[in-house]
Parts: sequence; C-alpha cells; structure tokens
Amino acid sequence: MSKSSQHSSDERLQDLIKLLADGQFHGGDELGVALGVSRAAVWKQVQKLQESGLDVQSVRGKGYRLPYPMEWLDSTQILGQLSSDARSLVTQLEVETLVVSTNDIAMAKAAQGVGSGYVCMAEQQTAGRGRRGRNWVSPFASNLYVSLVWEFHQGAAQLEGLSLATGVAVANALRLLGVEHVGLKWPNDLLVNGAKLSGILLEMTGDPSGRCQVVLGVGVNHRLPANAAIAIDQAWARLEDVRPGIGRNLLASTVLSELVKMLDLFSREGFAAFQQEWLALDVYADKDVVIKTGAADILGVARGVDSSGGLILESNGRTQVIKGGELSLRLAL
Repeated sequence: MSKSSQHSSDERLQDLIKLLADGQFHGGDELGVALGVSRAAVWKQVQKLQESGLDVQSVRGKGYRLPYPMEWLDSTQILGQLSSDARSLVTQLEVETLVVSTNDIAMAKAAQGVGSGYVCMAEQQTAGRGRRGRNWVSPFASNLYVSLVWEFHQGAAQLEGLSLATGVAVANALRLLGVEHVGLKWPNDLLVNGAKLSGILLEMTGDPSGRCQVVLGVGVNHRLPANAAIAIDQAWARLEDVRPGIGRNLLASTVLSELVKMLDLFSREGFAAFQQEWLALDVYADKDVVIKTGAADILGVARGVDSSGGLILESNGRTQVIKGGELSLRLAL
C-alpha cells in the first residue's frame, strides 16, 4: 500500500470515528453515504476500529455505535483548565491523533533542545511502552497518553526518586478527581484496590553528568475496552469504573497540572519533598515481598523508601536499599 493510500485509509477511519462519536446508532447505509463508500466497506472499517481496541457495537437492524459519546482531546480546553501556576510552566502542548509513542515524540523534541514544559498527548499509540520493555496497551480515544519534557542541570544524580515523585503527582491528580483508595507500588505503579490504573515511564537524553532532559510518560486507563485489555498480564482498573463521569480533557488537565507543579518543586528540593507523601500511599508497606531481578529472587519485608527513592528491604534481620532498574516487585506468596 502506498503512503497516499494509507493516509486516505487513516482519514476514512477518523471520519468514521467522528460519525460514531455521539454514541448513537448509525446504520451502515447512512454511514456509507456520509463516507462515500459501500455498506460492505463500512463494515470493513468498523472491523479495523474494533481491532484497534475501540469498542464499536454492532446491532442488527440498528447499525453501529460507541457505547458512550466520545470526547476528543482538545488542547485549548486542556490548557484552559490548568491551574494558573501550572499554565505558566507549560510552554507547548501538542495533541496528536495516531503516533507510535508519545515518549518517542517527546524524546526527539528533547534532543532538539525543546526545554522544559513541552507536552505531547495522543488519541492512540501503536507501540506505547511501559517499564522493562513491556507494551502499554493504547487503544483509540480510550485512555490518557501524555509525555512531558523537563530539563535538569545536574545530571542523573539530580533525578533520584523522580519516578516516585511522578507517582505521587498522578496519585494527587486522581484524588482531586475523587478517586478513592489510590496507592503506589514501588517504583512507579498506581493501583486502585490492588489493580493497576496508571503506569509511568521515564527516559533521559543529554549529558548524564550535566545538562539533560527527562521525558515523563504517563498512561491512565480511562475507558479501556475489555477486548483491548486481553493482552494485559496483571489486574487492571479503569477510571470510568472507580469514578464514573470524568472526561478525558479534565483528566488530562488535572494530571498535567500536578505533574508540572511536582517538577517545579522537585527541581529545587528533590525527592525529599515527596518522601512522606509517597510513604503514606505505599501499598506494600511492611508486607512480605519478592523482588524479581531476572536472575535470583530477593525475599524480604518492604519497609518503605529512603530519601533517594530506594526501596528499604529487611531480610534475615538485615536492611538493604534496593535501587530501581529492571526489577519487579511482587507480594510474596
């Protein structure tokens, strides 16, 4: 398929989504006329949307619909809902329709010297990433995918605990939206009632010992369709189930406000300013845990985190501090 035909195919899919965005039933003939294609072609387009993770319902005699009206991300609305302090810290917000990864875009911008306050959001990612090389399930217009660039001047040493502080910021945003029972799992997963609602991925570019840029990637499950969640290998939660009625633009502006406020404070005071908040949200505090390193498992009791964000692990009467990296923390069976 040529680039031009692929582009027109993507445009037709977007046009179909716009027709279905009101959450009402639309017949195949009606959609075909609106799109200038046959009824059979409409069905093929619907199948593509379903394969992308969008929950398009099909009912004989009624047609096709989304189970709820769809809210597109709107940069003007998001910026307008930011707190005044946060608005002054956001220098640019780009909202894309379809990207490989918002982190990829933000990393490229960071490498070009875009500086602090650049933000990229997208309706869908084709290859969103989580920690440890995992895929982050990213269906169309169902979740929040946001990446934010921030510049630091003292290299990697200044970044200790940043992923944990990011977790605190997102948890605060969710609590402002009325989400109860939010907890944090070291180093940076957000859980609600033991199920993962949000994940964080930090990436750095620049000088590891001097001026560098960090991209904070945050994903929040909003209305994650069950058929798209089949690939997720752990318990998951979505915002619509735990706090119904929160729009994606309100979610985006609240999360972004808390992130930039956190980064502004973190740049001056580091993780120490967030340690107590993190400890208050620690879901594994004083529990038997296992740390999977890829080689040998480490067993012990989780005793919170130190001022650098390292996990304090008590094992056989001795205490050690575990730093982040390619590690996985689980409850011991």
